[in-house]
Amino acid sequence: MQYSPDQAEAHDSVAQALRSAGVDLQSEMILPQSEGKSQVLAILGKAGSGKTLLLAKLADAISDLGVDIISGDYEGKSRKDRRSLAILAPTNKAASVLRNRGVQATTIHRILYTPMYDPEYEKIAEWLVNGGDRPEVEGITDAALDRAKEFYGANKSIPGALAVAGLRGSDFITGWKRREEPLDIGFVDESSMLDDKQFEDLQEIFTTLILFGDPAQLAPVGQSGSMAFENVPKERQKHLTRVHRQTGDSPILDLAHALAEPDLNFHQFQRMITEISARDERVVMAPSVQSNLMARSPVLVWRNATRVRLIQAFRRAYNAPSDRLLSGEPLICDGIELPQKHRKKRIDLEARGLIKGAQVVFLGDGRKPGFSRLHVIGAEDPQVSAASIIKIEAPDQEEPFIPFAARMGAAFVHGAACTIHKAQGSQWSNVQVFAPDLEVAARMGRIEAGIPLWKRLAYVAITRAVDRLFWVQNYRLGLPSDPLNTDDLRSEIKHELTLEPMAE
Repeated sequence: MQYSPDQAEAHDSVAQALRSAGVDLQSEMILPQSEGKSQVLAILGKAGSGKTLLLAKLADAISDLGVDIISGDYEGKSRKDRRSLAILAPTNKAASVLRNRGVQATTIHRILYTPMYDPEYEKIAEWLVNGGDRPEVEGITDAALDRAKEFYGANKSIPGALAVAGLRGSDFITGWKRREEPLDIGFVDESSMLDDKQFEDLQEIFTTLILFGDPAQLAPVGQSGSMAFENVPKERQKHLTRVHRQTGDSPILDLAHALAEPDLNFHQFQRMITEISARDERVVMAPSVQSNLMARSPVLVWRNATRVRLIQAFRRAYNAPSDRLLSGEPLICDGIELPQKHRKKRIDLEARGLIKGAQVVFLGDGRKPGFSRLHVIGAEDPQVSAASIIKIEAPDQEEPFIPFAARMGAAFVHGAACTIHKAQGSQWSNVQVFAPDLEVAARMGRIEAGIPLWKRLAYVAITRAVDRLFWVQNYRLGLPSDPLNTDDLRSEIKHELTLEPMAE
């Protein structure tokens, strides 16, 4: 492919860093790794500048040389001559965006913590990854092994391959442990979301770390407005400045980049949206929030009070009872509420996708009180059953209502609306942005890192949309045309795999 000049310069910088790590893309050779300090490089650019394309092309080139791509579900036994690459994202949704583009990505958490396999079933995993003689495992037939091999050849998922052989996750994964052995190369997408602790952890694991990030996004909450890649020396930062338009141009990207105009105010920007919406159906000036869309892509807001009011309006629109959830209601994981003595259970839940900020769809009650059947959006094995603490917030109430809860487990808030901060790293086909909140931010005149806060908020919110942007103008909610259902989630299930993070 033809790189633009800034992409070519960034590519050459990454290639030089990789050469120091013993991976020579130009000579197409794997060389002994140079001894010395670990190295960090940052590739920075706004939406549409080609960061993800560059990441994907580099990953393909490295893989073609025989470097192992670490998936997070199984690594196999270490070899002295093995060289490794892990492609990471901070959240399941962000990792799934990369996987949908053909990039074998996993979450940061799945690299920090690795699964421990039952020794008998690990024989199958080793055979699938490295070949050799067909293993003999009690209870597993040759036909089951053939199914596993065929599945792995197409999907490169060890848990999936073992599942089609007739095993459950609890059969072959016995627990999780903190990574002990280092890895060679790490690519981190959406690195604007990295907090300082994650950045430190990754530098301990990888000898070469390449961060891909957007400096126009919002810094993580609690980071005092700074992003991890800002700590990378300036000479190690490469900026992509050219915008590569999508096929047929992208009015959504046009709007995002228009926010860089220093004299543009909120009302001028809103008039620009109105003008574009008149000639392009990919941008919609919406008089009200569409409740149908909220079930799978949350309305993006700035203020927490707006988020709570929209959630309550969504539940009323679907006639959801106050004491229980309906199948199909969206949730967002708010963390794991477990005492320190249950650290292994915490790791188990998080490793299976229930990390803070994960988007989840409620499928129904579990077999025991307080347990929920859940679909984790973007996870490679999305359906889990877990002890849950579900909180439904209401306006003017300090404490949320809890329709049911286990004594401890994964905590959730409702996901029909979420703050723009929490939406970073995610993308949806259709995105609704609640404009009245951004107008309030504009009137307040707040500045963050030299840029008006409303512009940062608008930029992040707009660039979450892949196909269509709905700019919601009023405090109104349209009634749904259909009841909630979960039929759309079936296409995300690649295989039947029962995962019980906390046994019922």
